[in-house]
Amino acid sequence: MNSNSEQPTVENPHFVHVAGASLHYGEDGEGFLALRDLSLDIARGEFAAVVGPSGCGKSTLMKLISGLALRTAGEVVVDGVSVTKPLKTVGMAFQNPALLPWRTVLENVLLPIQVVRPHRSEYRYNKAPFVERAKALLAKVGLAGVEDRHGWELSGGMQQRVSLCRALIHEPEILLLDEPFGALDAFTREELWGVLQDLWIERRFTVLLVTHDLPEAVFLANRVHVISSRPGRVIYTVDIDLPRPRTLDVSFTPRFVDYVHDLRSHISKARQVI
Repeated sequence: MNSNSEQPTVENPHFVHVAGASLHYGEDGEGFLALRDLSLDIARGEFAAVVGPSGCGKSTLMKLISGLALRTAGEVVVDGVSVTKPLKTVGMAFQNPALLPWRTVLENVLLPIQVVRPHRSEYRYNKAPFVERAKALLAKVGLAGVEDRHGWELSGGMQQRVSLCRALIHEPEILLLDEPFGALDAFTREELWGVLQDLWIERRFTVLLVTHDLPEAVFLANRVHVISSRPGRVIYTVDIDLPRPRTLDVSFTPRFVDYVHDLRSHISKARQVI
């Protein structure tokens, strides 16, 4: 990975490899242990999801993988390179779309291109290809024609679509999603499941989704990991064997319901694991 090419490489067949990772916030005996001896692997092009009790360290795991926080023990490897600083080939989207209100939709989507190397120098000399890429992404998520509007003029669901486009505009190798649909109503949330699935099927980027919504995890992911109560570690992993593309009808099938019940039972156990 370009952003970390000077760091030591680690032989592992998985695109993301987390082994025995721990993270302690604070110094000199203060603070708390957020993760302890957490291990998981994500294959290139896999759609993985992480679920667990509130405060178990799901978002902290995402920070470790992106390099926004550094482990205090164990190893975190992305694309064969040990993560020791923030990665550039990562796209991120959160529950709050955080669109810049003074920028248009198109300008918000193009923001990563303007700040991430090597795109920013290319953009400075030739904006047209990037503008076309942004417009194509917006059209893909059903937002053609809103490029010149501002975020505050859009509904919550439309804002989150813009956020997804912004996370993907620089064609990241891995997309990290932290409760991206948590603030939306049920109908809009389910609609965006389909939008995200379509983008993933077309592009096959690697995804890690953090969510409290178990049906969301089962609908979107190939594999779901359950994390224990803090300090978090993976205590259960299940492969989701449902055909794609998935429609909302699948959520009424016995197999889908069984997956949700299975995860719920393990999260109930996770609350007791220390």
